[in-house]
Amino acid sequence: MSKPIFELVDELPTGGLTVAALRSLDFLLPGQWQNLTGFDNTIRAVTGETDESLIQQIGERAVALYNDKSQGYQRALWLYETVESGSGLLGTAALANRIGQDTFLGFLKNITPKPEKAQSIDLCVKLVTELVAFCQINGIPGDSIGDFLAALGDYSGESLMRMAALVCFDGVIPLGPAFAEKALSIFQGTSPQELEGNQTFKSVQELIPGRNSSEKGGFIAQSFDSTKGWMQNFVSSNHVTQEGLMGRLKGFIDFTDDKADYLGALLDMNVKYYRHTGIQTLARRLIERAVAEI
Repeated sequence: MSKPIFELVDELPTGGLTVAALRSLDFLLPGQWQNLTGFDNTIRAVTGETDESLIQQIGERAVALYNDKSQGYQRALWLYETVESGSGLLGTAALANRIGQDTFLGFLKNITPKPEKAQSIDLCVKLVTELVAFCQINGIPGDSIGDFLAALGDYSGESLMRMAALVCFDGVIPLGPAFAEKALSIFQGTSPQELEGNQTFKSVQELIPGRNSSEKGGFIAQSFDSTKGWMQNFVSSNHVTQEGLMGRLKGFIDFTDDKADYLGALLDMNVKYYRHTGIQTLARRLIERAVAEI
């Protein structure tokens, strides 16, 4: 088992590249995401509670719920963590040290941009991971696309920020504004064998519905196709552009415009937004449920 949930929340970073990247998207969701860190602090923020003994009680109940293997919370965390670990080529610490004092171009010898196909598969797998994790957290069957779509309309806070980051960092920046159509058509042209060769798919495939890679691929395509409208609407209604996003990232990463494709690779390796906001989502859900049960 991984660390206890309170420890995971206590250890969330208050700064660094992941937090800076997420904050750069604040203009899309003004005031929606606060970087809640610290377990007791999160309980206070979610419940508005000030009574220390009640905070303690809520915390203990939330920890017990998380530890209950029959619930899906640990599997959801595993999904959030695993889907991101497929790409750790550059040390985040090494990179963080260079930000602000060195140009990003020095790193280019160490990284290569992902080909469009790999980027498209990653995007589709990351989206389905969100759907399956949502089902795990809510205790519903893992193939409930309809339930996920209904809930997506009400996403807020950390969960909405995670979807915004998926759209911007894994969609618009590497694949352009028409990323959803492009990724889906590339994914649909991917054979089960190619899918099996994709690191991101390999890492989470055991929890994706389907008896084999072919069925799992079909489920991923169906999920992505169902969510495509929401993603396209998010981009158009918020006037999201590649240039606009890159302009905001230039606030803390130094790169030149002709290196945009490398920016996608850099974000991929160093911005752990799925894990970060995933832990925040889990903490919120556990605390809300604990309060309801006390």
